[in-house]
Amino acid sequence: MSDELFPLVSETGELRGSVKRSEAHGNPALIHPVVHCLVTSDDGRLLLQLRSQDKDVQPGRWDTSVGGHVAYGEAIDAALRREIAEEIGLDPGIIELSFCYRYLNRSDIETELVHTYTGCHNGPFVRQRDEIDELRFWTHDQIASALGTGLFTPNFEHEYAMFRSLQE
Repeated sequence: MSDELFPLVSETGELRGSVKRSEAHGNPALIHPVVHCLVTSDDGRLLLQLRSQDKDVQPGRWDTSVGGHVAYGEAIDAALRREIAEEIGLDPGIIELSFCYRYLNRSDIETELVHTYTGCHNGPFVRQRDEIDELRFWTHDQIASALGTGLFTPNFEHEYAMFRSLQE
């Protein structure tokens, strides 16, 4: 996995070159794009994934419905559709996707340019077993009561605030 190539981009998404995964995950000065999809049910609950205990970043924490890296040479929409199929087992052709926003997520180990989309689907879902320990719908009240407890990834908590502001 450490030899996987990611696009190296500017803060505005302009392609600057490529970077190995191991370098991007060790140097916050190197920005690489990722895709997220927030999947809601018909009744407004939000699908979250429990990151595998074997993940190198934020293991065992609840996170965005779908999230993944964009490969070097891959278009954002292609990466999004690939990740939806891989992570939650959905044919991306059966879910209507809408672009929400783009933002920089900075941490001590990396900087991601996050492209977030939403879609509505009730399942069934098939989780990617080597990356996800569980998939579950959460109500907004359940999420709100768990914010700040360490149950969620910091990125999800930041993203959830942006997502909720769109709904108000």
